[in-house]
Amino acid sequence: MTAAVIWLILSLVLIAAEVLSGDFVLLMLGGGALAAAGVSFLVGGPLVGGVVFVLVSVLLVFAVRPALRRRLNRGLDHSVMHHKALVGVTAIVVARVDGHGGRVKIGGELWSARSSDGNEVIEPGARVTVMDISGATALVVAQD
Repeated sequence: MTAAVIWLILSLVLIAAEVLSGDFVLLMLGGGALAAAGVSFLVGGPLVGGVVFVLVSVLLVFAVRPALRRRLNRGLDHSVMHHKALVGVTAIVVARVDGHGGRVKIGGELWSARSSDGNEVIEPGARVTVMDISGATALVVAQD
């Protein structure tokens, strides 16, 4: 096999492996291998391909990759998600809450609940604040 074919195969393997990692390093190395394949095809010789691979890969990793990551991260929504979004929310007690259990309604959904200090007893109809979520149980404190 010629050097160009070997570089081409290496570039395809690296680019395919990028799908598993998602960090863009292997994609940049695949780009370097693709450039080395082109130069090896035009000029010939594995040494020239190796030099081009190193130069293009370093350029891609340190110049293109950071800009690409910034552009992709800019489009992401960094809002609070999942159970962390419930911390600080007001809920209504639907079944007596104490240190052992109870039920609250948070945003239209029923949740198991416990008082956050373990001693407080909160009667149905009272408004509470969610202090934390432990598993599927809301730890709450009564509002004044």
